[in-house]
Amino acid sequence: MRIISGKYGRRRFDVPKNITARPTTDMARENLFNVLNNIVDYESTTALDLFSGTGAISFELLSRGCPSVTSVEKASTQYNFIRKVKEQLKENNLIQIKGDVFKFIGSCTRKFDLIFADPPYDLPLLPQLPELIINSAMIKPGTLIVVEHSRANDFSHLPQFTQQRVYGKVHFSFFEID
Repeated sequence: MRIISGKYGRRRFDVPKNITARPTTDMARENLFNVLNNIVDYESTTALDLFSGTGAISFELLSRGCPSVTSVEKASTQYNFIRKVKEQLKENNLIQIKGDVFKFIGSCTRKFDLIFADPPYDLPLLPQLPELIINSAMIKPGTLIVVEHSRANDFSHLPQFTQQRVYGKVHFSFFEID
């Protein structure tokens, strides 16, 4: 895993061989952050990374100055890898949650400025995920939601949908809360 930019930019971490996540490609992540750079003021953004996997998005956000990033990951291998990288970076602004994302969405009342979700593309509840997040207690006016998915999903019918970006086989749908 490579952190692209910011205070941890160019740092690399060896991902365990037995990891079950499908990490966002460097190319897609770099392009995503090129878009976010024009939308997000990282220094004042509290962020949530759902289905964190390797934690690449969380660490990229922290590297760019987010004062608080919450990472939710269920799988032990991925969770432990994120914890190891957090310790190596001596990063105190990452809040790790080991648990089910859907239970977290249903119970979390903390508000976030940016919510990123990268679920498994074959997740049965993926088609409902944006609406579950939008209707949760975690959003506030101005919250930006980014959901990564394959071309099998189309969220453009949702009223909060603002744009979709495609990088190879990776699709990012953006939603903004009024």
